[in-house]
Amino acid sequence: MRNLETQQVFLSEDFLLQNQYARKLYHEYAKDQPIIDYHNHLPPSEINSNKTFENISKIWLAGDHYKWRAMRTLGIPEVYITGDASDREKFQKWAETVPYTLRNPLYHWTHLELKRYFGIEELLTKENAGRIFDQTSEMLQGQEFSTCSLLEKMNVEVVCTTDDPTDSLNEHIEFSKKGRDLEMYAAFRPDKSYAVETPETYNNYLTKLGEVAFGEEIKSYEELLQALQNRIDYFHARGCRISDHGLEQLYFFENDHSYDMDGLIQMLRKGNSLLPEQTKFFKFRVLKELSKMYHEKGWIQQFHLGALRNTNVRMLQVLGPDTGFDSIGDFDQAKALAQYLNALDSTDQLCKTILYNLNPRDNEVMATMIGNFNDGSIKGKIQFGSGWWYMDQKDGMEKQINTLSNMGMVSCFIGMLTDSRSFLSFPRHEYFRRILCNLFGNDVENGELPWDEGWLGKIIQDICYHNAKNYFDFQSKNISL
Repeated sequence: MRNLETQQVFLSEDFLLQNQYARKLYHEYAKDQPIIDYHNHLPPSEINSNKTFENISKIWLAGDHYKWRAMRTLGIPEVYITGDASDREKFQKWAETVPYTLRNPLYHWTHLELKRYFGIEELLTKENAGRIFDQTSEMLQGQEFSTCSLLEKMNVEVVCTTDDPTDSLNEHIEFSKKGRDLEMYAAFRPDKSYAVETPETYNNYLTKLGEVAFGEEIKSYEELLQALQNRIDYFHARGCRISDHGLEQLYFFENDHSYDMDGLIQMLRKGNSLLPEQTKFFKFRVLKELSKMYHEKGWIQQFHLGALRNTNVRMLQVLGPDTGFDSIGDFDQAKALAQYLNALDSTDQLCKTILYNLNPRDNEVMATMIGNFNDGSIKGKIQFGSGWWYMDQKDGMEKQINTLSNMGMVSCFIGMLTDSRSFLSFPRHEYFRRILCNLFGNDVENGELPWDEGWLGKIIQDICYHNAKNYFDFQSKNISL
């Protein structure tokens, strides 16, 4: 039996790095690269105000669906998750859950975050929960634990928030005047503009969008497009260069006039529901016009595909959406996606595009799809996005990187993002970088790649930082406020 004293220390400086090549690539090339987090859900107001948090539950547990799902699975009552239990009680229950998350990425993330932000190296348990709650909560009161300080501590250069077309972007405008090294940009997320499944909700949104865009009610399809163009112009003037869309799948119709869009708008305005095929057509038409608008502005469009949302109707009624009851969907992706991209490419209106799949069965679909529309005009114009949501763990990231390597050009990959609502989630970039370096290091160890340190180091740095920096080109913006 192996001597316990010789066993590898958990979360050592060589965590996940299995050989000398991986260790050299990580420590000398990847580790210190800045972070461009081009997709997350951090609240812009909390960045702009440089907020500090009352305790670790406020910054770490609130809004974290991953942790909530784990606690529910263990049988923790909802009162300790999203209910009215005290923050200390909620943290205690989370600490009791952590030892049971072995082999779930939550176990790694939890201890990486405690170590990187708070210097805590002991494992979180129910026995030390109270002491760690007090220790971290006291630390959080200092300015070195404010939101901007936490981001800067992780060497974050850029964060891109996720913003509805009706948002004022006042927080972004104010923040841009503060002269911090950290940059914050908006990302245009127009999902509500084509979310026609519930007419009452959609009508309320159309009214709001019309008021914000031009002070009038939207009554026609043309007015809807005018309102969206108005908001794209507004976002663009304030530094936005990215759009994002969360969809089950992309849709395509050969005939752009399969249904009368004005007629569909009128049906919705009267409170009538659309048929399933009409709903798909509505989404297709609005998205296609949005994609053309993005191309005209030189934006980048992102499509997050494959989530099956709000599966538990009982809990949806109790807690609302985005509370941990979404899963991987098994939607058909390839044909309509290819047709959609081709329709834009055929008129030379396909902008830089990032495709993310939630179902791992679609890895090969996405990795081959991007090659169909990389036309030589821009390095990595169409990107296979990093492992997303349920796939942003070790196995998921390895599969995404390996598939992209086998069927595309991993050297052109723009790397990792957090897709997170937590200011303590940025060690996920470290996690990704260690996994990336280990894959390359193992290939060298196995004789599948030559040990050309300078070139391999360059490729690693490109994937971790330089590819994204060049792809988004944030510094070229002339922001008009």
